[in-house]
Amino acid sequence: MIFLPVQCQMARAALGWGVRELAAAAKVSVDTLARFERGEALKQRTVEAIQRVLEAAGIEFISENGGGPGVRLRKPVPASGEPAYARKPVTSVRAASRKKSSQRPK
Repeated sequence: MIFLPVQCQMARAALGWGVRELAAAAKVSVDTLARFERGEALKQRTVEAIQRVLEAAGIEFISENGGGPGVRLRKPVPASGEPAYARKPVTSVRAASRKKSSQRPK
């Protein structure tokens, strides 16, 4: 199945992720992700990295098959207790420390 830029945008919306969160989780730059979502060509391994992260978060990609391309959230696995799509992507240590420092009282 071909992973389309519009599916990337739909998947992020379904997960409630911004461009920064997905870029960090896929280990690509924000600019690279934005270029992909605009429809610019990227290396195949970069596109696959983005797709793998979204699939690991609970996204299933629906091929065009007459109704247009789409995405859906996979049913949660009962063993974990929390659906994969309810979890936020892991952020970098630097991003986490910036978040902590901005929450400290001044």
